[in-house]
Amino acid sequence: MAKLVNRADFVAKIKARGIVLFSPRDIQTVFGVSKVAATFLLHRYKKGGIIVSVKRGLYSFPDALPPELYLANKLYNPSYVSREFALSYHGIIPETVYEITSVTTKATRRFETVGKIYSYRRIKKSAFTGYVVEKQRGFTFRIADIEKAFVDSLYYRVLFSKKPISRFDKTKINKDKALKYAQLFNNQKLIAILKRTLQ
Repeated sequence: MAKLVNRADFVAKIKARGIVLFSPRDIQTVFGVSKVAATFLLHRYKKGGIIVSVKRGLYSFPDALPPELYLANKLYNPSYVSREFALSYHGIIPETVYEITSVTTKATRRFETVGKIYSYRRIKKSAFTGYVVEKQRGFTFRIADIEKAFVDSLYYRVLFSKKPISRFDKTKINKDKALKYAQLFNNQKLIAILKRTLQ
């Protein structure tokens, strides 16, 4: 059955459906093949450079990769982009951050794929909030708002005994909003350092 799906048909049908990230199950659905045949097709076209693996069981076309922040949400879910990358994205810190940093309610993870590093830090469920939905090239993704990105970043710095960020645009941060987010962590040291940092 897999032999009946030639390269041109494979590419055309998936792109026609607007599927940018696909799994063996998607291949089964689109082409009406068995799980074994779907796995064979993906292996064959990955080996031939027609598709790339973004993580185990998830693929894309190298010329049609979705935006990095959309991919960050999809690689490990539930998650939202936060910490230093989000602070750079919002223009709060002057540095360009190349590692795409996120938080998740699942275990801490790190992926290196399609030329990028995606890292995920575990966060308690009560603090998994404070993100907004934004859009790039028609793809939506979740990213922390300014205050939550700042608090998330500070929380992990406190946790690992690192110094708070020293260079940031304080004028863009709502202190009351940041304090409310900090209280979600139930960590008095975090709250005290936040207050001192935003004085």
